[in-house]
Parts: sequence; structure tokens; C-alpha cells
Amino acid sequence: MAQGDFYRRAREFMNGRRGPDGLANFCVWVAVILVVIDIFARTGWLSWVSIALVAYSVWRMCSKNVYVRMNENDAFLKALGPARSWLQNPGQAAKELRTYKHVTCPSCGQKVRVPRGKGKLRVTCPKCHEKFEVKS
Repeated sequence: MAQGDFYRRAREFMNGRRGPDGLANFCVWVAVILVVIDIFARTGWLSWVSIALVAYSVWRMCSKNVYVRMNENDAFLKALGPARSWLQNPGQAAKELRTYKHVTCPSCGQKVRVPRGKGKLRVTCPKCHEKFEVKS
């Protein structure tokens, strides 16, 4: 079988499927971490859990029920909340935390990013246009 034929068949197989998403990637990374732990701890059940996580990830990627998988992934990403940026890029998240301060609008609860070290600032909420003061 020629290489181009393999790629064509793989594309045809994945047509109508979601492919890898945040939840599947997270499960694979947890499985890798469990395998590394299992190498040192020498427990049998951690390797079985990691195999189950990889199998679940492959099942998610190959599922044709796209909307249900999309809703599951959205719920997972929402549950991660602020930890999501730390998991995706820890260096950038640390830099963001050193450079900016995140404050909440007292009127509507919208998160607003303000630069650190500028003293007292008057901030206008982008959502409700409420003006409030905050110490950066």
C-alpha cells in the first residue's frame, strides 16, 4: 500500500469524527504519568488504569457521536476553570500572573485584567461599562 493511499484511508476513516480534544489529551497525559509512576512503584493496577485511559481516549477520538463528545469536552474544560491555562502553558501563565492582576467587576462579576505596579487605577468594565477603582 502506498503512503498516499494510507493517508487517504485515514482521512476517510476520521471523516465525521471529532478527533483528539482536550479531554482525550488530558486522559493520555494522565496515562503517561501513571505509567512512569508504575515503573517505579511496580504495581500492576496502575498500568491497567493507564491502558483503560488510553482506550477511552481512542474511543472518544473515533466516536461518531460528535455533539455528545463536544458537550463532554466543554464540561471538562469548564470544570478545569482557571487551572486550564496553567496546564496548557505553565510558563506563560506564570508570566501573566507576574505582569497582570485580574480583578472582578463589583457590578456584573466580569473578570478584568489590569497591569501590575501602576498604583490606583480607574477601570471601566468592558461588559457593563461600570467604572470602579482598583489598586494594581
